[in-house]
Amino acid sequence: VQLVESGGGLVQPGGSLRLSCAASGFTFGYYSMSWYRQAPGKERALVARISASAAVTDYADSVKGRFTISRDNAKNTVYLQMNALKPEDTAVYYCNVPWSNSVKYSWGPGTQVTVSS
Repeated sequence: VQLVESGGGLVQPGGSLRLSCAASGFTFGYYSMSWYRQAPGKERALVARISASAAVTDYADSVKGRFTISRDNAKNTVYLQMNALKPEDTAVYYCNVPWSNSVKYSWGPGTQVTVSS
């Protein structure tokens, strides 16, 4: 199983980024997918989740209305569109399969998002 995140970078407050997570080694279309983030000195936290069919999404309160999760099951890829970015969104962002109260697979390398002027 591989989860490879990309699309991070340095952006000014109010800017936008689109993250991608390419998955392989499992039947992607069978599972919900989630994005998580870990800021310096903090625990990793759930940001957004999308069901296997993309019919259902949910978001952490801190990103509602600004972030949008989507997926392309034909490409085994999940996306996170991030708009109106704030300095407090600075973190390493990861994707994974939510599983019980944890995740199903080992973490990928993540992608760094830095929001700063």
